[in-house]
Amino acid sequence: QVQLVESGGGSVQAGGSLILSCVVSGAAYTIRTMTWFRQAPGKEREAVASIYTQTRTTNYADSVKGRFTVVHDIVKSTMYLQLNNLKPEDTAMYYCAAARANLWSPLNDSRYNFWGQGTQVTVSS
Repeated sequence: QVQLVESGGGSVQAGGSLILSCVVSGAAYTIRTMTWFRQAPGKEREAVASIYTQTRTTNYADSVKGRFTVVHDIVKSTMYLQLNNLKPEDTAMYYCAAARANLWSPLNDSRYNFWGQGTQVTVSS
């Protein structure tokens, strides 16, 4: 089995930065696609950034492109999300998800096998 644990959330002012981490334990070697999602109160869940663990190819939602960076450290079995130039609209619970397959369109696919519990990001104006 695989477990995902997020950390690094917090409260920052607009323009600030955070680094989120998602540690993969268990059979991490079976994971091929990892994605950060977020969900704000009253809004639908949104995929913001994904990475293929073997090729390190990344994908970003337009809303975060140029501000967020996703990285995967295969040695530490950890995915990171660097959040820069944060805006109040980035306020949400951030979740990491992992799939055993190379998902064709990871930001639009829901076929993730494993999910973390989430870490809260709050951005004040």
